Order: sequence, then structure tokens, then C-alpha cells
Amino acid sequence: MPEPASKPVAPSRRKAGRHRGEGQWAAGHFTPLNPNEQFKKDDDGLNVRTRIETVYSKRGFQSIDPQDLRGRMRWWGLYTQRKPGIDGGKTAILAPEELDDEYFMLRVRIDGGRLTTQQLRVIGEISQEFARGTADVTDRQNVQYHWIRIEDVPEIWRRLEAVGLSTTEACGDTPRVVVGSPVAGIAADEIIDGTPAIEEIHRRVIGNKAYSNLPRKFKTAVSGSPLLDVAHEINDVAFVGVRHPELGPGFDVWVGGGLSTNPKIGVRLGAWVPADEVADVHEGIVGLFRDYGYRRLRTRARIKFLVADWGPEKFRQVLEDEYLLRRMADGPAPEAPVHHWRDHVGVHRQRDGRYYVGFAPRVGRVDGTTLTKIADLAEAHGSQRVHTTVQQKMIILDVPEDRVTALTEGLAALDLAVEPSAFRRGTMACTGIEFCKLAIVETKGRGSWLIDELERRLPGFDEPVTININGCPNSCARIQVADIGLKGQLVTDDAGNQVEGYQVHLGGSLGLEPGFGRKVRGLKVTAAGLADYVERVLRAYQEQREPGERFAQWAARADAESLS
Repeated sequence: MPEPASKPVAPSRRKAGRHRGEGQWAAGHFTPLNPNEQFKKDDDGLNVRTRIETVYSKRGFQSIDPQDLRGRMRWWGLYTQRKPGIDGGKTAILAPEELDDEYFMLRVRIDGGRLTTQQLRVIGEISQEFARGTADVTDRQNVQYHWIRIEDVPEIWRRLEAVGLSTTEACGDTPRVVVGSPVAGIAADEIIDGTPAIEEIHRRVIGNKAYSNLPRKFKTAVSGSPLLDVAHEINDVAFVGVRHPELGPGFDVWVGGGLSTNPKIGVRLGAWVPADEVADVHEGIVGLFRDYGYRRLRTRARIKFLVADWGPEKFRQVLEDEYLLRRMADGPAPEAPVHHWRDHVGVHRQRDGRYYVGFAPRVGRVDGTTLTKIADLAEAHGSQRVHTTVQQKMIILDVPEDRVTALTEGLAALDLAVEPSAFRRGTMACTGIEFCKLAIVETKGRGSWLIDELERRLPGFDEPVTININGCPNSCARIQVADIGLKGQLVTDDAGNQVEGYQVHLGGSLGLEPGFGRKVRGLKVTAAGLADYVERVLRAYQEQREPGERFAQWAARADAESLS
């Protein structure tokens, strides 16, 4: 039986009935309608930690109950990784137990992207000792390890939690990491600091069994930056900094964004929320999703489908009437950002006169040794804080002016570019077939190779362009909202062989004019021909663009020949 709601639900909606509709709890439909709903009803995912600590870590991988292995362990950030040597053609064919390796991906949640140098050093040390050096920075500000043994998980938790980090609900049908502006509280142009709201959301919701059984994952973003630096349009709920003409700085509320195979841009509720009420509104929306979210089909269980069916007006009405028990103030929309780049890369002056220095790892791929060196470098130049961004970048904060040059030189020695090329700055990649059981093609290594190729072929290219590479259709690397989005799939080459390749999406964007890229009919490129294709389409853009025209604008009007 699910945990009771945080407030009573009207008896008329609690009345049990036959299993119909979308399996909403608010309609009295508590009988599980799919295996995921069944295992969540059988035992809350948070409870698996005790079994990991007392049974599985002592008896080994073979002792793990299958429903824990492929279900509840996600509530603590653990996924089995892909068994080596299985090609992409078998991804959708093999049973889960055939794809599973006896090692895990473990995700460390980093709410707001905020780390101390001490925390970063511990993350790096864990990577070196337990994860074969792996430690990727994700596009949700987390760090992901691979090659984790179940026997080592309790010790990893002990070390993380000793410095205030955790893996709690980093995965699963839960409130995932709350992304936030990595320069909150220090940026000279900030509208409002979202850090207290993120901390209060975390305190109320994370690890709370009232919200640990949601229909699907739930992604939150909070930022008061005018750069719109958290991809708010594609989160389940987002709070975006705005200035109300009468009420002052606060947050505009967005709901229903998300990508994957049914992408949707979030919609505004038209509501303005003061900073000290963000956690109230967030908790109300999480509760609404828990009670009204669709639980019949996993493919329709994200909140974006509920929002699409209800519309923002009904969603706001139910939120106010049944969860907040009060009206929210109407408010303005965010202003369009003036910059295309929203990753904070480069050297920037803080409001206190010190500087923050943003730098670009290659497609988010770093390692434990590099992370410990970054922590050492930051401390050697007067900083105690290193933050992550939603573009797989990192930032060292609070650097005295007279230490900036030495710091940038130290980062360059680690191949961490403070002034990267457009390709180094704009290319992101998901985990890919190296470790992910859903992937069809390679991504990280290919993304790094593509950066090198484009820098060599187009050395003078300096226009802001995003190239996002995904190993499957699920869009963890946000392919639909990239200038050039590459969705991994198997394609046929000129010799008739089935090889790794990509379906191409062109002209997606967030921020200035949010929208999804167009698919050119029949356009698929092989992995081997990827650099040739991207070079060709970027040269066409350079030749045909109007003054000041961004790639997404050009791609929307260009003919098929120019895009092929």
C-alpha cells in the first residue's frame, strides 16, 4: 500500500473501482498495473539500503534479488552497467540478465552543482580506489562512477556521507537531483539566489517516503540567473528568476518539460513565487504528480503527459485548490537571455570583486585523478568551491584577481580549457554503449574524436553551436534541443553493412527561442562519416547565413540539400 498523502484526498476520489483510465491514485486506482508499480508497492525503494548493507555487500552480486537489482537499487543511485562486448544490435533483443554486468554505475547527486574542494577530493579518491578511475560529469550536475562492486558500496556511502554528499534518490521513480545555477549567490547579474530554496526542497523531499513512489522520475530546476542556465524548459518543474513589477524578485513557475521519445517544452503556470515559498510550491507539485500522475503505462508516466492533457490552467487550479490551499500571485515571464552560451565558461568577475573560472572537460569525461588535481589547484589559488553545470562543465569560484592567470595555466596543463574552441565548448555526450544497457552506439570517445576533427578542419569557426551525441533515443544528452543533435542507431553504409550511425536533428535550441530540431527526411550518417557531415553542414551555414543569424535560425529555413 502506498504511503498516505501529505494531506487527505477527497473521499469521492478515494472510492475504489475497477482498474480503468491511467491508474491514478487520486481516482482510487491503487492496484499496480505494471511490474514497476508492483515492486514499488511490495516494498519502498528506500528500504533496499538495509539489504545492500547487511546482505548483498557481504554475499556478493549473485545474492541480489532481481526486483532489487533492476528496480529498487536505483533509489540509491545504482544501475547495473552493460556487460562488455555486447554490440548495439543486441540492445533491444537480449534479456536484462544477459545485458547486466556484475558491476554498477553509481550516481552521486550534487544538488545545485555545489561542491566544496573537500567533497570534490573525496569524489576523486573514491573514483581511484573503487571505480577504476571513472567519474563523468553529467548534464544534470552529477558525477557518475562505473565499475562499482556491490561489496564496496557501503564504504563508498560512508565516505560520501562523511562530507555531506549522498546517492539518495539519484535514480528511480523519485525526485531526482535539483539542478541550479552554478554561480548562484556570486554572479554580478543574478536576479535572485535560488540556493536557500534548493536546500529547503532537499530537506523536505529527498528521502521522504511520502514522495519516494512517484509514477516516474521527477526533475527539478531552480535558477535566478538571467542566462537561463539550467535548461528549465525541459524539466518536470522549474523555478526561473524574474522581477515582478510590484512584488520584486522571485520565481516564475514552469511545469511539464521533458525530452526522450516524446519531447515537450515546459509551460508557464503564470505564477510568481517568492523565494521562501518555492519549497511549498515544489512539494505541492510533487504531491500532485504522485496522486494524479499516470501509472498504467511507463511510456506515459511522466508529468509532461498530465500537463499536456490538463493544460496549465487546470494544473494550476488543482495545485492551488487541493495542495497549496491558496492562490499564487500572477507574474511575468522571464526575459530572453542576451547570450547564446549559458555554461559560464571563461573568466568572470563576481559581485564581491573576486572571479570565477569556468572550464570545459571533453564531453564531461574526467577521472578521479583529474578531480583531485582540480581540488588541489583550486585550493592553491585561494578557492574552496568547485561547481558543476548542466552543460557538463565545471567552475572554480572565489579566485582572487592576482591568482586567475596562474589558475588558468594550471587548468590548461590538465587539458581543461578555459577558452575552448566552439566545438570543445558546445559538444556534449551521454554515457553510450561503453557502459549503458540502453545504448546502441558509442558516444564519449566519438564526441572527443569529433571535437579534434572539427578543430582541425574548421580552425577559424567561432560561432556558438551545440553538438549533442546520444547513444539511443532516450535523449539523456538532449539531442532535440541542440543545434546538431545526433541520435544513435544502426544504419546501412554504402557497402550494405549495418554499422553504428546517427539520425540527425538540426536547429533545436533552448533559451532564446526554445524548440525542437528538425529531422531531414531520410538523413542518417554513419559514425565513420560523422565528421565529414558536420563539417559540410557547418560550411553551408557559414556560406548562407545572414548577419547575426544563429545556426538554429538558419537550419529552420535552409533547404534539404544544404542540410544533407
